[in-house]
Amino acid sequence: MHADLNANGHIFGGWILSQMDLAGGGEAIRFCDGPVATVAIEGMKFHEPVLPGDWLSVYTNITNVGSTSITLHVEATVLRRDHEEEIMVTEGDFVFVALDENHRPKKIEQTIK
Repeated sequence: MHADLNANGHIFGGWILSQMDLAGGGEAIRFCDGPVATVAIEGMKFHEPVLPGDWLSVYTNITNVGSTSITLHVEATVLRRDHEEEIMVTEGDFVFVALDENHRPKKIEQTIK
């Protein structure tokens, strides 16, 4: 949407970041079997701009599971209309904490296989 463009005509980095947080959060919820909260985003790198008309994909990979937190490496790629291969545009490490019914950190029972 035009509202998501910056002055250069590229998609705002914050919009891309929110899509990555949604993807990472969904994977963390599935792994932790319940609600999570984002507590940190580390090592964000914006490699290429996202252009209007690009098809955005977001991929997650669990890299660490602690007693109450989970870290995922999240990569955003695009498929441009004139390309046949995806281009990595953004990557970063997202840390989520598992939450109990009182919104307090809870122990994560599962481990990485």
